Amino acid sequence: MPYSHIGVRQSAAQQSLAQALDALSAEFKLPDGFDPQVMTEVDKVIAGHQLPTPDLTALPFITIDPPASQDLDQAMFLEREGGGYVVHYAIADVPSFVPAGGPLDTETRRRGQTIYTPGNRIPLHPIPLSEGAASLFANDSRSAFVWEIHLAADGTQTTAQVRRATVRSVAKLGYEQAQQMLDAGNAPAAYAETLALLAEIGTKRIELERARGGASLNVPQQEVEFVDGHYVLEFRPALPIEDWNAQISLLTGMAAAQVMLAGKVGILRTMPAPDADAIAAYRLQTVALGKPWAADIAYGEYLRTLDTADPKQLALMHGASTLFRGAGYTPFNGSIPEAVTQAAVAAPYAHATAPLRRLVDRFVLAICAALCAGEEVPGWAVEALDALPEIMSASNQLASKVDRAAIDTVEAALLSHRVGAEFDAVVLAGPRTNGHNTKASAARSSIQIQDPAVTGYCEGILEPGSVVRVKLVAADIATRTISFVPATAPATAVPTGS
Repeated sequence: MPYSHIGVRQSAAQQSLAQALDALSAEFKLPDGFDPQVMTEVDKVIAGHQLPTPDLTALPFITIDPPASQDLDQAMFLEREGGGYVVHYAIADVPSFVPAGGPLDTETRRRGQTIYTPGNRIPLHPIPLSEGAASLFANDSRSAFVWEIHLAADGTQTTAQVRRATVRSVAKLGYEQAQQMLDAGNAPAAYAETLALLAEIGTKRIELERARGGASLNVPQQEVEFVDGHYVLEFRPALPIEDWNAQISLLTGMAAAQVMLAGKVGILRTMPAPDADAIAAYRLQTVALGKPWAADIAYGEYLRTLDTADPKQLALMHGASTLFRGAGYTPFNGSIPEAVTQAAVAAPYAHATAPLRRLVDRFVLAICAALCAGEEVPGWAVEALDALPEIMSASNQLASKVDRAAIDTVEAALLSHRVGAEFDAVVLAGPRTNGHNTKASAARSSIQIQDPAVTGYCEGILEPGSVVRVKLVAADIATRTISFVPATAPATAVPTGS
């Protein structure tokens, strides 16, 4: 249950869950606001900011995001071109707001990315920038990096280039709103074709993803509610338009990678194929939750069969993240690196579409624009390449720790009214050890229960793949502790935390 997809409804807002989630910021020492010198620089840069040429405000761009979003990184305008298509994809021009070597540049390198917890976020950039001057709001002229990507009739990219330009979005749409307009055929004329082509192009790009062996983790929004004295989890399945929208972002990230590889300078998002142990553990989890992954089905194809309206299959979509480990950033300058593929995308790929929320995108955009213009890549961007992997790794690790803590907290809440209950579980893995010997009293095995679909640890050395009966002996929200023991064993609490 990734934190970025969990909300806490008003009914739970004054309960212990919300309090525990609010405490995550202090526990992980997340930044609280920005220093005055950063804000002074931001105010100065915003006041003196100049819009670039060319002027593309005649093109009816739109944004499609969660309704409450204010940090709008991307806007799109889609059109036909003969038998193919042209994707115009505008990305917020963050580089023009961040002077190299200044206080804001330094602070964003310290943060690395926006950190999310349920109901809160610690932004990468100050709000006047990320939710103000740089955000691609409707009806406001904005500076952007505009990608122009030409596609063949089957959705295959033929050419791609990016340049700075001034754009103006004509509408800020939420996912449900955009889907309803598309389904009803009543979208305003200014962007009716863009919505129709988003469905057309998105569907074709999904087929291309399938053909190259790629996989997408499309996770629905979830909300925790307090009902009849206990917590329950409700969720909204992902809409088709969310998948199509994600495909445009993936397309752009792949185009950015190609531009940088051709120019022999840049930074890629790379990831190895899943290892045998991760695949074996995930296969056991699919059996545990009643949707076995057949050996002759590629993992990307398997994920497409999951119905996230089913809580168990939703848990499998979340669990698939264990297959996508080892991701990192690979910088290069002057020669092509040996490993250039992102295994989940099944192609070279770069982070290029979320500069308001992720540091590395700012550098990728500046590099790609210079290469497309035949200009020298900015020195500040090249000089940062070697440092970016460590910066992003540190921020990703922090985000993962916060994510895991949020998940543990929510799962403890969901089980808090069921202490003493017994569950059928499947053992995913045997005990972890720090050496060659493990004391049985300290050994814990990883298990999966079905309802709610929670993974955890149970006391004892258990056989992977076996079905066991376990008893919940503790579920504490404040300490995010869940404790299971075999149902036939004495009820001695053993923390399961992450």
